[in-house]
Amino acid sequence: MTAWSSFAKAFISTVSLPFDNSRSQPAGEGPEKCILVGVELDVRPQNHGQATPERWGYSPEESLQELAELASSAGAQVLGAVTQNRAKYDAATLIGSGKVDEVRNWAAETGAELILFDQNLSPTQQRNLEKRCGCRVIDRTQLILDIFARHARTREGKLQVELAQLTYLLPRLAGRGVEMSRLGGGIGTRGPGETQLESDRRRIGRRIEKLRDDIEKVRLTRELQRKKRSGVPLSTIALVGYTNAGKSTLFNALTAAGVLADARMFATLDPTIRVLDLPSRRRALLSDTVGFIRDLPPGLVKAFRATLEEVTQASLILHVADLSSPHRRVHMAEVGKVLTELEAAEKPLILVLNKSDLLDPSEVAAAVEGERGGQAASAVLSISARRAAGLAALLEAIDRLLPADRISQRRFHFAFDEGDRLAFLYEHARVIERSDTESGVDLVAEVPESVSLRLARNLQGA
Repeated sequence: MTAWSSFAKAFISTVSLPFDNSRSQPAGEGPEKCILVGVELDVRPQNHGQATPERWGYSPEESLQELAELASSAGAQVLGAVTQNRAKYDAATLIGSGKVDEVRNWAAETGAELILFDQNLSPTQQRNLEKRCGCRVIDRTQLILDIFARHARTREGKLQVELAQLTYLLPRLAGRGVEMSRLGGGIGTRGPGETQLESDRRRIGRRIEKLRDDIEKVRLTRELQRKKRSGVPLSTIALVGYTNAGKSTLFNALTAAGVLADARMFATLDPTIRVLDLPSRRRALLSDTVGFIRDLPPGLVKAFRATLEEVTQASLILHVADLSSPHRRVHMAEVGKVLTELEAAEKPLILVLNKSDLLDPSEVAAAVEGERGGQAASAVLSISARRAAGLAALLEAIDRLLPADRISQRRFHFAFDEGDRLAFLYEHARVIERSDTESGVDLVAEVPESVSLRLARNLQGA
């Protein structure tokens, strides 16, 4: 990890050890203890920057449960949660002065080291809360950023996470002048502290520009790689979906890639591309992308644009949704929103309803029928990636809907000394009829256009 990434994580990082709620750990050892705080508004806010329509698909308890799952992915030990009912958010502390005192006292009694807010906090709100509560306070966005930082493995992923972290950190440096001063805190250090603050702002600004340049180079490199791939007629299929919908499990089931498939949110971050063999014997490239989530920080979408360009360049999108989730529609709407931001909403799309093994067959059938009536998807299928159920039908649908390298039925003739070309046809096409003659082998096969071009001299008409 670079020095600047460590600098960012000094403010945003939550923990570094595995999550384990089953045992109590003394302060400073094991998982970092935290409490969760959410706000339930009595009246739906209009045109409020801190709420989105999709959030209202969740009750406050369910929203905090998702926050607890995020905290678990970060390695935290959740001690409990509290919800505040308000008519509107408090400008200074989000939850109001009285509730702040309650949260502070609870944190002191339980030994909590961290307070996690389900809503995003302004820099002023965060500073006020930390001052009043006497411990670190972070919001949903900072928690997601930390999880991304923990799971990034490639240089590209680390660059993108660091950019998002520093972009989020920059406006939150105000008010930290004294504590960031190399001379320490106390009377008489304000001047050097503010000087250090301005110096850090400039350094972070320069680092952000450097990261953007490096990510642009990554984007150009990916573009060159795509151009090279375009020389070979392989279509690209992108897996997208809400985090923990089972994308990586499906990716492994289709390609035997062996990528990490974990119940924790954002267990898979860095993109992976593998060759997918289709029933027609043609091949495509399958790309696994980062999972989406409600209120995904805009900075992350921008920072990961180089990675998410695999979605924009894909010929077909597989939208994986958790069929067993009571919030499936909310999750699907969130994915649709991100696809719209990426200008990929008009691409051919297959809605893949995963985890069908967790429901009764009648419920699965009703859900599939309901989605077919209300979705703009080209196809809707139910599968169980964990049990490898329904994958044959999914592959057939992919084969049918891929717009590039179309399949057609053609006749071929191969001389006896063209065994290598005959083997190539068997490897990349589906042979329907074969007859051995005195002059060679006559075949009727369903072949991709690219294979027909490679074997043009062996074609025997339409």
